[in-house]
Amino acid sequence: MRTKSIHQSITFKASPHEVYETLIDSKKHSEFTDSEVSISRQTGGNFSVYGGEIEGVNLELVPDQKIVQSWRYSDWPEGHYSKVVFSLGQIPSGTRLTFTQTGVPEVFYDDIRQGWHDYYWKPMKDFLKK
Repeated sequence: MRTKSIHQSITFKASPHEVYETLIDSKKHSEFTDSEVSISRQTGGNFSVYGGEIEGVNLELVPDQKIVQSWRYSDWPEGHYSKVVFSLGQIPSGTRLTFTQTGVPEVFYDDIRQGWHDYYWKPMKDFLKK
């Protein structure tokens, strides 16, 4: 199976701590995605978003700095996972999130690349304005 990588950079008018917590806290993640979410706060712990449509494992957690996870979408080939990295850096106006997702099946690439903007970055920006 051919795969591609997604690289995106997004800024938030919030601290790295607030952005990290929005991504790793089940309640906050559920609020901005408007979905059923369960996220372990432990390395090696599982997570599930959108009622199980997306699931995976926390590979590395560095509070307020980095989240590395394996990600699998329910319509992907059985057993195939991508790897996502959320890197957070303080900037004068808030936080720069540098995002990479590797191992995205080529057939799903365009939808997933756009989906990060539509279902994550825009709703997160709105949520963090509260």
